[in-house]
Amino acid sequence: MDVIEAIRVRKSIRGYKPDPVPKEVLREILDIAARSPSSVNTQPWETTVVTGEVLDNIRRANVEMLASGVVPQPDMPFKPYEGIYRQRQVDLAIQIFQLMGIAREDKEKRAEWMQRGFRFFDAPAAIILSVDRSLDESRPLFDIGAISQTICLAALNYGLGTCIEDQGIMFPEVVRKYAGIPESKRVIASIAIGYPDWGFPANKLESQREPVESITTWCGFD
Repeated sequence: MDVIEAIRVRKSIRGYKPDPVPKEVLREILDIAARSPSSVNTQPWETTVVTGEVLDNIRRANVEMLASGVVPQPDMPFKPYEGIYRQRQVDLAIQIFQLMGIAREDKEKRAEWMQRGFRFFDAPAAIILSVDRSLDESRPLFDIGAISQTICLAALNYGLGTCIEDQGIMFPEVVRKYAGIPESKRVIASIAIGYPDWGFPANKLESQREPVESITTWCGFD
């Protein structure tokens, strides 16, 4: 697939077919993604690919933690969005809930939807990205973002869909227990990956983007 086309058509997939993704395909995607740029070529990313029983165990434990009221303690804490950034987040949620037929007052369905995120949207595989704790907390984030985008674009070439998400790693102790990631690594992001179920309502979402003129300052041009 042409790279420009891939950038334009890539979207977050939140519903997947149960078909397993072959290990050799995932290996090829990661091999391609390893060419991603990183600060002074540090290549700080470490990938853990989970599927089958391991992924099912993580899903189950995540949902149990969530249902029991345990407060998530992600390795990369964040503060809530404010202003226009919060509004964009809300607008996205409204679009998804409309597609899924989830009413604002339907707390049960809203809770079920939240659980899907903690289950990696029921994808047949997930890629977990981590970095060594010896590294500065903020500097590797650019690099993780770069390789995440590359993974998602490369996946399209194999007919796969992806969703970069953090809910699946909100309880890093769960991920460490079942995926064997040591405490010396900081779990940064995860990517659900699999064959898209195009009949799933949320996959029809076309999220909005700000026009170039509203986010760009031009200097030195006539």
